[in-house]
Parts: sequence; C-alpha cells; structure tokens
Amino acid sequence: MFKMTPTILRNFIGKRATRLYPVVVRAPFPDVRGALCNDVTICDFCGICAAKCPSRCIVVDKKNATWQCDPFACVFCGICVDACKTGSLRQDPVYRRPATAREHIFLQGTPKKDKDEKRQTADMAT
Repeated sequence: MFKMTPTILRNFIGKRATRLYPVVVRAPFPDVRGALCNDVTICDFCGICAAKCPSRCIVVDKKNATWQCDPFACVFCGICVDACKTGSLRQDPVYRRPATAREHIFLQGTPKKDKDEKRQTADMAT
C-alpha cells in the first residue's frame, strides 16, 4: 500500500494523462480520413459509391437525385471516395462531433439528364 502512495500523489498533482474531449480536441494527424462529405452540385448520382461501400451505409437514388449516408455505419475506409468518378466525395480531415441522437446525412440534388435524354430533347427541338 505504501509503495503506491508516491505514484498516487504524482497522479493527483501532475499533468492529466487524458484530454477533456469534446471540450479539448487534438489536432488531426496528417492524411486522416475523417467525416464523409458529398458535393451534390457535381455528383451525377451514379451509385458507384454505394456499390463499393463495404458497410453499405450509402444509398443513392438516381431518379430522385438523392444521396444519403448513415455516418454511424460508416467505417471511414475511403473506398467510396476512391471509387467516385466525378470527385464529388471527399473526407474532411476532421471527425464529426459527438451526437446524442442517430442522424442520417440526406442530400438532395438536381437530376442530371442522360445522354439518351439529351439526344431526344435535341431531336424534338429540331
């Protein structure tokens, strides 16, 4: 018991070993894979990111131009970011803040016209 007393006193008086997260946040490491973000203005809603996602947390509806993600199911692997052909997906170098309720990321974009639809509208105009 008396052998532990100096260690106990050092722990009480000395610097804390942990941070008071989320009040004190550590700077992220270089090349950290953080929160998943999508820029729906350049997204073509092809669904490749949803198909490649190993945790199946992404759902894409091309017809309605919607993209949604369950961030609690995401494992932050970055496969969807690498597979995105338009470059609309990215991972910010910060982590999401702690949440008290389960939230889904739901983004609504504008439906893009297919090449066949563009040809049909061009034929109708002439």
